Amino acid sequence: MSTGNTNTTENTSTSLPERARRLAWLGPPPLFKGEDAAAYEELSARTDDAVRPADIFEEIWARDFINNEWDVLRYRRHLASLMTSTAYEGLEKILEPLVESYPQRIDLARAWAARDKAAIKRVDELLASAGLTMDAVTAQTFCTYLDEFERTARMIASAEARRDDALHEIERHRAEWGQELRRVAHEAEKTLEMEVIEDKSGKTRNAA
Repeated sequence: MSTGNTNTTENTSTSLPERARRLAWLGPPPLFKGEDAAAYEELSARTDDAVRPADIFEEIWARDFINNEWDVLRYRRHLASLMTSTAYEGLEKILEPLVESYPQRIDLARAWAARDKAAIKRVDELLASAGLTMDAVTAQTFCTYLDEFERTARMIASAEARRDDALHEIERHRAEWGQELRRVAHEAEKTLEMEVIEDKSGKTRNAA
């Protein structure tokens, strides 16, 4: 049976200790408490396998790419977490015309946030009676925290731009390196041609 289709993660995981030693001078991963170190290492390993940094400059740019991509993923998680953790506030606003008593409305929204089954069922019934779905709750929550969502979206766009800049630096570096190699090769070929011409000229004179 063929073993050629080995999983990418399996290929990279065996070289993680060696990679960590080689890149130790770049410092520790910029992880917050509670973040998944294994996920960061997998991103680092897969990037390294795809880019294969050829020198110190490319190693720095590759690390910049990894860290900024990690920021993009982090900020997107933050957006989702913000929506999840504050959805009950949007629900409170949606329930205003549906539940007259303010204390009951607040208690119901908080019980719903605590994932109380009876509260979840009651909220679903109230939303359905008004022709609404959870999209209404999400939209109201989004409007309540619009500034926070917008700032985070700008942070994502900024991290994506920095990530792409790092990749462009690697591409530009390799293009310039390739041009230099071609120049050196061309000069070497010209030198060799001149040596051959001179050698042939010398042989012709000696024969004469």
